[in-house]
Amino acid sequence: MKRMSDTFIFNKDVTPVEMLPGIVRKTLAYSESMMVCEVRLAKGAVLPSHHHIHEQSSNIISGSVRYTVGSEEHIVCAGDSVMIAADVPHAVVALEDTLVIDVFSPLRPEYI
Repeated sequence: MKRMSDTFIFNKDVTPVEMLPGIVRKTLAYSESMMVCEVRLAKGAVLPSHHHIHEQSSNIISGSVRYTVGSEEHIVCAGDSVMIAADVPHAVVALEDTLVIDVFSPLRPEYI
């Protein structure tokens, strides 16, 4: 991903990537140790259970999702956050159109 600046990243200039049907990601700011992504989920979209070596914080900006982390499941809405430790399985079902900001540490090279 070519950037004009490593300091200022303008959302309008970031190319969206469809991760799965109804799930679109934009990789925003990142460094070697951290990455910020915008994720839009259409109502009914499913992110199947998966895990990765990265710590993850999901911050719900609008909408609501059913989030399963390990054996714990909750509905999270605008203003709520989810903290996921490395290698913990997690899954998401969008209950309505939802906007999430995900922060990963360290960065996910496959998202660049």
